[in-house]
Amino acid sequence: MTFAGPDAIASHHYYDRDCASMAVRLLPSEYFVSTTGTVMTTVLGSCVAACLLDAEAGVSGMNHFMLPDADPGAHTHAEAMRYGGYAMDVLVREMMQRGARRAKLQAKIFGGGAVLANMTTLNIGDRNADFALRYLRAEGITLSAQDLRGPSARRVCFFGATGRAVVKKLRAQSDVSAVQAVEGELLRKAAIPLAATATASSRPPPVYSFLTERPRSTEP
Repeated sequence: MTFAGPDAIASHHYYDRDCASMAVRLLPSEYFVSTTGTVMTTVLGSCVAACLLDAEAGVSGMNHFMLPDADPGAHTHAEAMRYGGYAMDVLVREMMQRGARRAKLQAKIFGGGAVLANMTTLNIGDRNADFALRYLRAEGITLSAQDLRGPSARRVCFFGATGRAVVKKLRAQSDVSAVQAVEGELLRKAAIPLAATATASSRPPPVYSFLTERPRSTEP
């Protein structure tokens, strides 16, 4: 059974000036599910976030995973949530427990940027993007929008009430460096054997200081 402990649920609630409402900020390896239209935000480099909505049921959710597939060696829920296979299963299951139906889910996925300069040969961002697309196809979840790959980090705001997503590309060097530092340190601390995960499976916390910057891009 796929289960995520309470330590994997995003808990940093704050007032977002751009949305004129409260929001919840997701860090890597976290997820959040809402039945009240909560605004969810996160910052992505090579990581990927999936934003799901069942508009009829009024259930929305987001996750933020660092690596594709799953790690059979993960011993805790927090460790497993780093991986797309586990993080996607948790998000879908938690939404369904709150009344969402798989057939009604609409997905928007973001991230997978090439921002980790020392890991370009491993294609972490591309592999995360490929996994997310493969997972949605395998699970029969409709993909309604995507903004994946490329050289930029991103800030994503997902409006749970409507499913609208706003993406800002982070091009300032200070922002890019911050994302690189956070993701690189998390991977180093996790002691993940990255080279060993270079072949994709057949089956489909620092606080970023710039998370509350005003987004200037529009929904993809």
